[in-house]
Parts: sequence; structure tokens; C-alpha cells
Amino acid sequence: MRNPKKGMTLIVKEVTRLTVGLIFLFGIYIMLHGHLTPGGGFAGGVIIALSFIHIVLAYGGDFASRKMNLQTATFLESLGGLMFLLLALLGLIFTGVFFLNLLPHGTPFELKSAGIIPLCNIAICIKVGAGLFLVFILLTTFRPGGDK
Repeated sequence: MRNPKKGMTLIVKEVTRLTVGLIFLFGIYIMLHGHLTPGGGFAGGVIIALSFIHIVLAYGGDFASRKMNLQTATFLESLGGLMFLLLALLGLIFTGVFFLNLLPHGTPFELKSAGIIPLCNIAICIKVGAGLFLVFILLTTFRPGGDK
């Protein structure tokens, strides 16, 4: 917010400042409760990506790149995919069954009741959130024919 001429109006910036944390927190809630309620890693990742996109739209790309730059988003997208693959391979390594649910299941309808499914939701959320943010940034900054 150092340069008031960048981004949108002061009202939009203040509403964004107040709501972006709540949007991010709601995305985490949707991701963590995906095995109990509708939602999960994909829906949580979309909501988390939208919180960063909200910052880009309100404050401009320069301010948002200090919060999440392309290298960080690329790293997070790769990390999410690698985490998901490792979770799938754990079952294959230990039991010979691909994607076997190795962790204890717990009591039904509780947060710790699904074995590796919440871990898979976290990996998918990281991958989808970073991927959608990358797609948005690349679509808004791409100029066919180069800079003129």
C-alpha cells in the first residue's frame, strides 16, 4: 500500500485487507474437512488461490508478487504433486498396493477418521492453489508478440 495510485480504490483495498484472511482461512477449513463434508483438496485449493487473486486485483501485480511470486508458486505446485505421488507410493513400498490407506482410520465422523485422505487433500490443495494462481498470473501478464 505504499503507492496509492497502483491497484484499485482505497475502499476496495480496505475490504480486501479485511476479507482476504477470512477467505484463506475458509479455504483451509474446506480442505481439512473434505473427508467429512463436501469439499476437499480441489475446492480448498481454488478458494485459497482466489484469496491471492483477490490481492492481485485489488493492489496490483507488484504488491502481490511480494506476497507470492512465480518461483514460490511454481515450487509449491511441484511440491503438491510430489507429496501426492509420495503418498500413493507409500502403500506400494510397504505393502505392494498402490495408494493403500496405511494410517489408522479412527472414529467415523471425526477429523482424524480418514487415514491418508486428509494428507492427500493437503497435497491436492497445494497443487491446485498454486497452479490456479500461476494460470491467473500468466494469463494476465502474457502479451502476444512481446512488449511493444
